[in-house]
Amino acid sequence: MAEPEFAATGVRIGKRLRQLTRAGQVRIEDGRLQLLTSYGSEIDSAPVQAVRASKPWFANEDRALADVNGTRYTLTLNEHDPAPGKPGPPSARRFIEAVRRAAGRSG
Repeated sequence: MAEPEFAATGVRIGKRLRQLTRAGQVRIEDGRLQLLTSYGSEIDSAPVQAVRASKPWFANEDRALADVNGTRYTLTLNEHDPAPGKPGPPSARRFIEAVRRAAGRSG
């Protein structure tokens, strides 16, 4: 099994004003984006070409938006990538870049 193109744990995932999980997982693997609960149950998934990832203009640097199957999810990652060897989710900027790279879109 190949390594995922992007993997983050400890991600807070919400939909509108409702928080779905405080320690979820985000994975991009084999051309699909998956949003998972802390237990590994799937919240949503879609081919990465159908996913829109962006940065909300009104939020902190640790937030990203992901439109998956017509549903907008708020992802709270980190403001900065963790130090090498340290646990923690990567930055929101790195997530957005990974979605664009996996979908074959630039910048």
